[in-house]
Amino acid sequence: MWWFYRKGPSGFSGASTAEEVTAGVDGHGLVAVITGASSGIGLETARVLALRGVHVVMAVRNVSAGLAAKEAIVAKIPGARVEVLELDLSSMASVRRFASEFDSLNLPLNILINNAGVMTRNCTRSCDGLELHFATNHIGHFLLTNLLLENMKRGCRNSGVEGRIVNLASSAHILTYHEGICFSKIHDPSGLNDFIAYGQSKLANILHSNELSRILKEEGLNISANAVDPGVIRTNLFRNMSIVTVLLDTIGRIMCRSVEQGAATTCYVAMHPQVKGISGKYFANCNIASPTSQASDAELAKKLWQFSLQIVSS
Repeated sequence: MWWFYRKGPSGFSGASTAEEVTAGVDGHGLVAVITGASSGIGLETARVLALRGVHVVMAVRNVSAGLAAKEAIVAKIPGARVEVLELDLSSMASVRRFASEFDSLNLPLNILINNAGVMTRNCTRSCDGLELHFATNHIGHFLLTNLLLENMKRGCRNSGVEGRIVNLASSAHILTYHEGICFSKIHDPSGLNDFIAYGQSKLANILHSNELSRILKEEGLNISANAVDPGVIRTNLFRNMSIVTVLLDTIGRIMCRSVEQGAATTCYVAMHPQVKGISGKYFANCNIASPTSQASDAELAKKLWQFSLQIVSS
């Protein structure tokens, strides 16, 4: 496990915690939206950002769990500014409602952390008729980002503060099709392997970040878009995968990192001054890393972008 503790150019490693990588960073005056913030690394990300003074909006599917999480954060951090709004990423209608409710708060948006994710045993369809992993992990975040982007652009122009978009990907993006994204399976997931479906959605997260970064740079906007790999953490993500849960119970003490460590790369990319001006990159262990060749395929990223636009516009 020596590699886990070896510090990279950033001065941090896979053993660093979210509090450690944000020590001394002042987030007062910033507003962040975090999806899936009621548990796991999403909750830890929300707590640490609130600790640094960021006004946090927790986008959660289970509002009761979100409110309980908010109470726990505020109890430990007096004066923390935390909001809870409902968001079901598997439903485009829910994503649109969330964006409208966020606009009604009259808050600027400085940081968007697309953290939430699902891993299921069966490749079922979402309410919109899409393969569930792809619908939740990619399309929901793709639409959410597009709907909130104007707010972030406006805030950047008015304040001069860099906007940051962080997509949580995974090393599982290597487990996908030879062609990367099997577009024909998005509306017809029959026969699709659940691990491949998850890997495909995580590849989509990286490709989304890359193409979004290219577009933002082309427009000359002071907004970055990056993808992060939080590492293997035993969280609720695996609650529907009994085999994976057993494996993590067995080897977890050796291979899995803590929630505090799992949230570190997200918090680093979202807040640290070292990341200012860096966009279109893939981070792991709080340092820039190299994803697969498929994840760096610019043409595949453009194709995915157009495919996703057609879905959210239909």
